[in-house]
Formats: sequence, C-alpha cells, structure tokens
Amino acid sequence: MQGHPLSAAKRHRTTRTSCAAPAASCNLHGYSLLENMVVLSIVALTSSAAVPAIADFQERYRLEGQSGELVTDLHYLRGEALARNQPMRISFNSDGAGTCYVLHSGEAGDCKCASDGTAFCQDPDNAIVKSVGFAANRGIRLQANVGSMLFDPGRGTTTPAGSVNLIGSSGKSIRQVVNITGRTRSCSPEGSVSGYKVC
Repeated sequence: MQGHPLSAAKRHRTTRTSCAAPAASCNLHGYSLLENMVVLSIVALTSSAAVPAIADFQERYRLEGQSGELVTDLHYLRGEALARNQPMRISFNSDGAGTCYVLHSGEAGDCKCASDGTAFCQDPDNAIVKSVGFAANRGIRLQANVGSMLFDPGRGTTTPAGSVNLIGSSGKSIRQVVNITGRTRSCSPEGSVSGYKVC
C-alpha cells in the first residue's frame, strides 16, 4: 500500500540536507574578517567620541546639583536665623582630603568641618545645622573668598558679602555670589559652564 503523494512531498520538504560537500558547492553565507574589522572600527570610533561628551555631562550634572544645594542651604540658613532670632553662620574649611562647609551658630572659628562631611563645635552651646563635604576623589572642590558669612536676623544682613566657587576636575566652575542682603546670584567664571552669565 502506497502513501499519499502529498504526505511524501511534505516529508521531502521538511528533511534537511547536510553540507558534506566541498565549500564551493555549498551555499554558505557569512562575514569576512575584513567586514568584521570595519564594523569594529566604526564602533570603536563612535564610542571614543561619546566618552568625553558623557564625562562633560556628568561633571555639569554634579556641579549644578552641588551648586543648587549650596543655594538652598544659604536660603535655609537665612530663614533659620530669623526663626531662631539668633545669628547663624556658614563657615568654609579645607583639609588634606578636600573641602567643606558647615552651617552653625556661634563665632566663626567655633565650628569646623571636614571633607568627609563630619563637623564639630568646640563650644557645646553652638549648634550644627548641616555639614557638606567635598572629598577630592569626588571631582568637585569648593573655593570661597571668605572664611565665614554671618546671617544677622536683627539687621537682615549677611556679612561679609562673598562668593563661593564650585569647581569641577576639568576646571569648569559655577559661582554663587552672596550680597549683603543674603541674596544669591549664579554665574560661571570665564563662561566655563554654558547657560550661565559670565563672571
């Protein structure tokens, strides 16, 4: 008894043939070594062009984040001075591992901070509100033209007026200028960070 011709055709179509014959008679497709090398070269060039752009973006992101935090802290400290009806202060410091600032009450030299973010006051009556450290390996350092600024709630003034630079590892910088009323304005020295006024 013979099978149905259609089922035989199906069987014939589904069987696979192995290519045991020489390569010239087989219909093989692939990529040559030269083609692979060209593709790898293009990928390498594209990647090397993207790396500096990513690094610049990350540095700008960190600079703007830290700069924004500093402005928020300055405004908060001004509000704390009014709320407590007590002079409050921001002091800047540096150690062998980086730079820092600390928000506190008391005299300028009473409280110190460290680049790891810790802080202490010599007089226990002085209060630390917040301390921020900039370890050198984080790629951002702080530079102020004053050692400390006092927020006076009675007069509503900040003395002395000053400026604080946040500087990235590439030298790009964002400056916060604090005037005598405690208001801040942002700029970038020599226009190193686009989108900010040059100062």
